Amino acid sequence: MLRKGLLSILMICGMLMSLILPSGCNDDISYPDSPEGNFDALSEIIRTRYCFLAEKNIDWEEVEARYRPRVSKARTIVELFDIFSEMLDELKDGHVNLISRFNTSYYREWWSDYPQDFNMRTLQQYYLDFDYMSTSGMIYKILPGNIGYLYYPSFSSGISPTALDYVLAILADTDGLILDIRDNGGGLLTNIDVLVGRFIDHEIPGGSITHKTGPGKDDFSEPYPFTYKPAADYRIPYLNRPIALLTNRSCYSAANAFTAVMKSLPNVTVIGARTGGGGGLPFTQELPNGWSIRFSASPLYGPDGEITEFGIDPTPGFECHSPEDELAEGKDAILDRAIQYLKGR
Repeated sequence: MLRKGLLSILMICGMLMSLILPSGCNDDISYPDSPEGNFDALSEIIRTRYCFLAEKNIDWEEVEARYRPRVSKARTIVELFDIFSEMLDELKDGHVNLISRFNTSYYREWWSDYPQDFNMRTLQQYYLDFDYMSTSGMIYKILPGNIGYLYYPSFSSGISPTALDYVLAILADTDGLILDIRDNGGGLLTNIDVLVGRFIDHEIPGGSITHKTGPGKDDFSEPYPFTYKPAADYRIPYLNRPIALLTNRSCYSAANAFTAVMKSLPNVTVIGARTGGGGGLPFTQELPNGWSIRFSASPLYGPDGEITEFGIDPTPGFECHSPEDELAEGKDAILDRAIQYLKGR
């Protein structure tokens, strides 16, 4: 088994995908720029290259058969776009988007049908007293009871290693850390390396990735494993103390992957709700009319070997929710549970 860092895995996967995902929809078939031609091109891309048809038990041929008769009835490109978007929603995947000059489709039900379990105003007013420090996309404070608190709202926010040194130096003498990533919709996978490296003192398994090798539902490569390494010796770590990682349904993509690896650490307890998932690396192809389809093409697996597309559960016994009425009154049950847990250790 070859050992690969996460960045190397992503680069290798990209090169391999470039070999099996040519710029056209098919090496042998050229689809016309017509409503039916664009529908057939879109359908084939999903049928042969989307990576979760088997896991989600989706009969894509049946889906195609239901939607194709509607295509000829579309009177405008907006109606055609809506038909395509509705069909793609059958995948129930937030990484799937149809992109045109006038609209971008997006499957929102992966989070909209679930409790939010978080309110930023409640956090800032009732727990941080509008008095906290902020740098590199993070906000942080030492809470009563000598508990460190760090909120990271988006993996799209680049983390400066130097800024993180200052944050962890200020939190260095705390007895435990609450790492809150609720409402973190993901972003750059490379930011996972930056954060995880501060919480480990040896190299750990990060998971694995596979790529499509053919058009069939089960045509995938062998998994390529990747690992995470500790930060450089001159960086400030946070080790050998309990960490409570707070999650909600709106943790997606990179935040989902981060939860998977953090949950594998013995000193980390995941508190809150199951994450939203998003465990497929997205790729983009173009339809004959110039619209782009973004889709999940390479599945990510967590350190336990489980696929991450469907989300990561909290640590057993630590599922918790923050009802909207309580949040409005200034009570965050998930955060309270974390504080209580760390104080009791």
